[in-house]
Order: sequence, then C-alpha cells, then structure tokens
Amino acid sequence: MEIVEATISSVQSALQSGELTSRELVLRYFDRIASHDKDGLTINSVLELNPDALFIATALDSERAAKGPRGPLHGIPIMLKDNINTGDHMHTSAGSLALAGSYAGEDAFIVRKLREAGAVLLGKVNMTEFANFMTDGMPSGYSSRGGQVLNPYNISAPTGGSSAGSGVAVACNFCMASIGTETSGSILNPGNLSSTVGIKPTVGLISRSGILPLSNSQDTAGPMARTVTDAVHVLNAITAYDESDAAMGTSIWHKQADYSQFLDSEGLAGARIGIPRDYFFEELTEDQLTIFQDAVDVMRKQGAIIVDPADIRTAREIKYSSVVLNEFKSSINAYLSNLPPGSKIRTLKDIIAFNNEHPVETLKYGQSTLLSAETTTSGTQTETAYLRDRAADLRLCKDEGLDATMKEYELDALLFPADFGARITSRAGYPSIVVPAGYTAKGVPFGVTFAARAYEEPKLIKLAYSYEQASLVRRPPSLKSFI
Repeated sequence: MEIVEATISSVQSALQSGELTSRELVLRYFDRIASHDKDGLTINSVLELNPDALFIATALDSERAAKGPRGPLHGIPIMLKDNINTGDHMHTSAGSLALAGSYAGEDAFIVRKLREAGAVLLGKVNMTEFANFMTDGMPSGYSSRGGQVLNPYNISAPTGGSSAGSGVAVACNFCMASIGTETSGSILNPGNLSSTVGIKPTVGLISRSGILPLSNSQDTAGPMARTVTDAVHVLNAITAYDESDAAMGTSIWHKQADYSQFLDSEGLAGARIGIPRDYFFEELTEDQLTIFQDAVDVMRKQGAIIVDPADIRTAREIKYSSVVLNEFKSSINAYLSNLPPGSKIRTLKDIIAFNNEHPVETLKYGQSTLLSAETTTSGTQTETAYLRDRAADLRLCKDEGLDATMKEYELDALLFPADFGARITSRAGYPSIVVPAGYTAKGVPFGVTFAARAYEEPKLIKLAYSYEQASLVRRPPSLKSFI
C-alpha cells in the first residue's frame, strides 16, 4: 500500500484486510523520516521518536486480531507538538534546551484520549521555541533544542509557527496526523504554509491540562492533517470533558458526540459567507489574491452566498495587547512547579538563568520576550494594562468585532485569506479551520480560513469539507528539490 497521501480511512481498510499492519506502518514512517527528515533534504520537523512506538503498534495489531478495532484511530501513528506532556520515555521541552531533559511524568488529558482511541504516539515534533514567546525576531520553526524546521515546498519560505513541525511532518507524510497548539495563529499559520488542514477549536472545547502553556485565556490544542476528514477523526478522539480545566465548563452544552456527521459535501449550499476586506487584504500579493478569488469562485459554484465585503468595523482598532505577556509568567511558573521531583527548572527565572549560562547554545536570537515577561509582569494578572487590554480584546474582537459583524450580515462564517484573521479570532477564543487553496508561482502553499462563533465547529466543518471536496488542490511536496 502507498502511504504517501494515504487517509485514515484507506489505512484502516488496509489494516482490516491484512494488507498492512500498524507495525509495518510505523516502520514505513521511520524510513521516510530517516530518508527525508534526518537525511536527504533534512526537513528537521521530527524532534524525537517514541522508543515504544513499535511495541505499541504490535500490541494494537494483536488487539485488532482478537477484538477488532477500537475506532478510526486504532493503530494510526500520530505526532505531538513538543509542548504536550507524555508520561512515557519522551521528553516535553517546548523546543528549549533548558527543558531538554524534562520528562512530564504523566500524560496530558488529550494524550490519554488518543491512547484510549488506539492511536500510536509516534513521536514529538519540533516547534518555535516556547510557542514563539522566546524573543523578537526568532524565525518560525526554530528552537534551540531542535534547530530550524524547513518548508518542504520552498526552502526560502517560512514554515509558520509555532506548530511548524506539526504541519510540516503531516505535509511530508511522516505521520498520519498531528496535534498542534495555538495561542494566536500557531495552528492556522503553519497549516497555511504547509498545505495542511488545521482545526483551531473554541477555547474550552479541548482540554489544556498537561500542555506547557502560553496564555490561559487563548491557548488551545487542535488537530492537523492532510484532509478535513482526518482532522475531524482526531478532533473526535480528543474532545472529552476534563473537570480539571475550568474553561471546559463553557463547552458542556455545546460539545458534539461525533463531529464526522458534519462532513457534508453540500455544506456550502445556501451558506452565507462574509469576506472582511478592510485591513485583512493589505499585504496580499497578486498570486495570493488570485488563489483567494479562485477559492471564492469555487464556493459560489457550490451554492454559497458570498457577502463581499463584510468588514469588521473594529479591525483597525485592534492594537498590541499585553494579555499574553502578562499571562505567560503565571502560566509557565504553575506548569514548571508541577514537574516531577528532580527537575532543576521550576520557574521562568530558572529558564532565563539556564540560557544565560549556555548562551552559545540557547541565545542565537536572544530571549527578550522571556526577560520582558519576568521583569515587567507580576504573574498575578493585576496590572492595570492587563485588565484593560483583556476587556478591550473581548470588546473589539468578540462583542463588537466578530459577533457584531456576523449578526449585521447574517453570516454563517467569515472567510479570511491564509491565517490573516488569527489575531481577532484568537482573542475572541473562537474557532477556525484553515484549508489548502493553492500554491504561488514559487510553489509556496496558500490557504483560506473559515471562522465562526464559539462552538460553531459543526458549521465550519461543513464549509471546509464542502470546499475541500470541490477543489481538491492539496499536493504533497516532492522532497526531491527546492525551488
């Protein structure tokens, strides 16, 4: 069976028929990683492989033979971003050399759900260090522990961050799917630049327990895959109530038992989709504008009602916010304090000190953001600027922004080029899905992002799947030569 661009459904069919085993599948991914990630083009997306992966796969093969599959993810190799805890032989470091020897001690909640679903945790992928909260000017996809992830479509293009490895590993067919995390574009941005599907859920739909944090009010994990269907299979597996995460109380009456019921190829028919032209289109090239317009034309042909423009009146009022900076210190200190006994890194101050002691290895781009979080914030969220910025973010992005725009134009969703709407949707805590839309003349991927209000993932899945099935533009990188 050809595993390049294989889907979870096609692999499950091969596993059921005996054409393939999970153990064989893991070995095939090992071979691709060896040939292209660590040799050949040296993509450098995979940070660490699970030493137990073959044992897990073999056990799941035996279970399949004895009892049948648990579900769609039984025996399916999944990669995890390096800020997601695993209670096994893999490290959790957020790409930092300061945490290179750190073992979490127990699984994150979503990791437990993946294991219960029968997924094979293949390994950890590289990421922009500390979710791009290390310093100003650090390239996306770079970490002191893992080095630089390359864009397999064009070496001169960025990978997007901070879930760079999550997107690139999937794009290169080094795994079936992956988990990324987002605070402000960290799933949508690399999804756009790796020609993959990324689902950034509503904050509160997916547990954040056991994930190295950045912002308590904006963080969420989400799936990345080559197709909307595969992303939804992963979303189903990790969507469960976690009483230890306070944000999940908001999802109790909104969570769906099975999101695959919304995979509707006719989902665009009659849907009202608004395009916020003002502000969000200013940096697009002619190539990108053409790709976006082609995508809109496809949607129209599928029966969508395009409202263009449907401008967000507050878009230009949204400025720098101190929210993430102020939340990082308390969030990271709480996480580090719960590491198993023996960990030498217990506070943000310890990370900064470690970096200062090893400047050649850790400070290629500096640590200005870490220093700012440590020295200018209290870690108690009592600063006047923080309180005002948090309120302003909710007013401008949620109440008077997305909510008001969707109500005014009676929209089912908003459509953004690439990940350009991530700043406003992330501050509102609202869901988005990025889908491949094409490639520029230089071969760089470009996508479109559907966004809606809290817990409207069902609408977004319908729209994204319908567009994907009508366009089918995704292609894998050649892994043979760069433009």
